[in-house]
Amino acid sequence: MSDERTPRIGIVGCGNIGRRHAQLLQGQGIPVAGGADIAPEARDRFGGEFGVPTFEDHGSLYAESDAVVVTTPNRYHEQPVVDALEAGLDVLVEKPLANDAESAERIAAAARDAEGFCMVGFHTRFESDVEVLTDYREAGRFGDVDHVEASYIRRRGVPGRGSWFTRKEVAGGGALIDIGVHALDLSLYLLGYPEVEEVTGVTRSQFGDSEDYTYLSMWGDDQGAEGFDVEDSASAFIRCAGGKTVSLEVAWATNRPAAQEYVLRGTGAGATFDKGAGELTIHETSTEGGGHMSDAAVETDDRDAHAAEQAYFVDHVAEGTEPTRNTVEQGLTVQRVLDAIYEADETGSAVSIDG
Repeated sequence: MSDERTPRIGIVGCGNIGRRHAQLLQGQGIPVAGGADIAPEARDRFGGEFGVPTFEDHGSLYAESDAVVVTTPNRYHEQPVVDALEAGLDVLVEKPLANDAESAERIAAAARDAEGFCMVGFHTRFESDVEVLTDYREAGRFGDVDHVEASYIRRRGVPGRGSWFTRKEVAGGGALIDIGVHALDLSLYLLGYPEVEEVTGVTRSQFGDSEDYTYLSMWGDDQGAEGFDVEDSASAFIRCAGGKTVSLEVAWATNRPAAQEYVLRGTGAGATFDKGAGELTIHETSTEGGGHMSDAAVETDDRDAHAAEQAYFVDHVAEGTEPTRNTVEQGLTVQRVLDAIYEADETGSAVSIDG
């Protein structure tokens, strides 16, 4: 452990996501303790870019760190997270918590018994517009919030066919577990994270495994259809306690305009958060001065949600307090719902979720 006032943060996973975390940490004046990765080329690039030591074994990194950020592919989250918690370190693990619910359950169990805490990387919660929405909800402006319509849709946006993102064995799924996880978490967050009771859903693979998949740009290198064995879109409906519901549309690729939008419906008012356009609108009705409807645009400050999430994490590490946002239990709930959507697709039936 470091004796410095600002915690030293280690990065497990020296690829693009790990490098992005290191860039943001150093940009905020937060020291990066080093990086760990099994790939020597990733370690060399990371060490050279950030001027820090790198290790093949994450245990060696933990000896130099006060807390860690885990950015490995989904299948490999469990071991470094559990090892860090058992070493008494605090952990920020990138979404999703794991590649399936069984692995997520083991992480959550380790976190319950640990001296440190585990926080899950749902950075969208730290958007300025989401902060406004949650404060308005807590103030009662929306009345009883009972439904969220969530869409995270790319027209063509498969993240590198043949990469770990498109291989079920490593990622655990496709578009649903990659970007749908953000839409699902934010929807439940806006509802106040009610207990989830039942899930129905359908997943599809229609574009990503096509030999003539047409795209204008792609995150990562395209290694072809043979490396694609996951879904590229999903539709789901989530029923929660108290009659609260979520409708979810997710796609890496589909023949419709792209969208990243959340529509919140309450008994007192509603809201549309168009994340893609950076716009927040409040929808209200009133009898004052005569019955009328109003749509008010809300302008917020421009912030980097990833950096805000990191600052929140580091503050709690420094203070020795457990975060109330992005908790491991919420990450476990999301993982259970993801697994239930996949199961509902396989069985063609609704899936109940035990609390």
